[in-house]
Amino acid sequence: MTTSPNTPALAIRDLTKRYGKTLAVDNITLTIPQGQFFGFLGPNGAGKSTTIHCTTGISTFTEGAIEVYGYDVQSQYRQARRQIGLSPQEFNVDIFAPLWKILDYMGGYYGMPGYDRGERIKELLKRFELEQHAQKPFGQLSGGLKRRAILARALMHDPQLLVLDEPTAGVDVELRLELWEYLRGLNKEGKTIFFTSHYLEEVQQLCERCVIIVDGTIVADDSMKNLTKGGRLEDTYLKFTRDAKNREKVGKK
Repeated sequence: MTTSPNTPALAIRDLTKRYGKTLAVDNITLTIPQGQFFGFLGPNGAGKSTTIHCTTGISTFTEGAIEVYGYDVQSQYRQARRQIGLSPQEFNVDIFAPLWKILDYMGGYYGMPGYDRGERIKELLKRFELEQHAQKPFGQLSGGLKRRAILARALMHDPQLLVLDEPTAGVDVELRLELWEYLRGLNKEGKTIFFTSHYLEEVQQLCERCVIIVDGTIVADDSMKNLTKGGRLEDTYLKFTRDAKNREKVGKK
């Protein structure tokens, strides 16, 4: 199937996810057009990771539908997953494996021929200034190098949608600014970026649109320009999250 430029990069419709009696995501709907730098914000436990897990196939969902570049994530799992590059918050890799092997395995997982994998590994190692670390076990890399490595792994199969869950967590200011430039460059190349972070300053700097989710429900969805209006995203974020919590308290009385 050839994807039309008008096909959304991500279309989530009426998504509901329960863990037993716990309602993690409550009937959310959102659409992300191709090429958008999209921010997905919320407090811990708001449903951000659950939404990501449902989108990437890590978790099944109770109700609703999700499509990635037109492919249904359940009935067309292979095609949908091929469009996604996931950089998770946690380092879910073999810490004893050398960096080049981690990238090579990811390329093999997506069916890339050996020669193509080798060329792509060279390209990514150079792009992220990891060439001198290619033979090092992942566990021996610094925190900043690990973040670069995880992002390189997410890009190995050249996906169209990058899902970045706290990609700058725990890195120093200099590296964070470098990663911002990497991400801006990827977005200019046409990659759609789904970005979560607790560093609201970087979300304001990078994202053109933002959704705020609280207790599994979307409470705001607007352009960054409208959400900030010359001020700080942090102020708007706190207003929406506090208002949502206050409404919840009133509803329980």
